[in-house]
Amino acid sequence: MYAVTGGRTAPSGGLAIEALVSSATSMRLGMAYTREYRAISELCRQVRSVAEVSALLRVPLGVARVLVADMEAEGLVRVYQPQLKAGLPDMSLLERVLSGLRRL
Repeated sequence: MYAVTGGRTAPSGGLAIEALVSSATSMRLGMAYTREYRAISELCRQVRSVAEVSALLRVPLGVARVLVADMEAEGLVRVYQPQLKAGLPDMSLLERVLSGLRRL
């Protein structure tokens, strides 16, 4: 994983683990992209959280965050960050996260 992320352990910008990710293209990524990029693009045809991407790819959360942030910078995925009010998370968001964890 060190080689995949270039030794980085955190994305350059803030990327919440509950941020939602969707593929920005309807086409499959070609062989010019890494295996991890292609896998994330396929997974995110359905909207998924960064935590789900990490779990489904079986990679550490830090690696998933770096890869998703890099892919967003290249325009390969869209990221929807949660909106916080006064620095506090939305209760409905917390309930959805808890519900998703229970389904796992």
